[in-house]
Amino acid sequence: MENPALVSLLSQANGDQKRSKSSSNSLLRMFKLFPMLSSGCKMVALLGRPRKALLAHNVTTGTLYGHRRGRLTLALQDDPHCVPTFIIELPILTTMFHKEIATGLVRLALESETRTSRKKVLDEYVWGVYCNGRKTGYSIRRKHSSDDELYVMQMLRGVSMGAGVLPCPTEKEAMVDGELTYLRGRFEKVVGSKDSEAFYMINPDGGEGPELSIFFVRVQ
Repeated sequence: MENPALVSLLSQANGDQKRSKSSSNSLLRMFKLFPMLSSGCKMVALLGRPRKALLAHNVTTGTLYGHRRGRLTLALQDDPHCVPTFIIELPILTTMFHKEIATGLVRLALESETRTSRKKVLDEYVWGVYCNGRKTGYSIRRKHSSDDELYVMQMLRGVSMGAGVLPCPTEKEAMVDGELTYLRGRFEKVVGSKDSEAFYMINPDGGEGPELSIFFVRVQ
């Protein structure tokens, strides 16, 4: 069944999707494409990347991070020096995300089926999550950032884009949950309608790199 929100979002994109060549299965090779910080659904297949000129006011900072033996967290910031405007722990293992990003193409889709009077799609709380067309489960958007999440944002205040490993807040966390990894970048934001938004990661200097897109759709 055709989703009106998807049709609206599709109108923002021109041309077919160009898939990036598969990179090595090694995550480290992908990390070489970014500045390094020293340590101490099926619906997605229909969507393409817009080819219009980038507008500065449509750029958002996005961060995907998590312990190697934990789950992945997504944070979006209008300003990298401010608290996230949207933050959610995804039902995706960090190691699974590493494997997907090593292929060079990751499409995350968050779909909300709740019918509310909220004006913005990102204001919804309950989301079904898809990774490269596979449903991974449900998540609830956080209303406020936790201390651990604020710690990561503080550590990355000076990083506009990059990938690597952050020092864990405590040695116990490092031993139990593993290294705290992150991928941070600038994303072009495309608003299809009040029920759909998309974020496309901008690769450094326009060069080749992993293709990461995040879609939000509210089903009416």
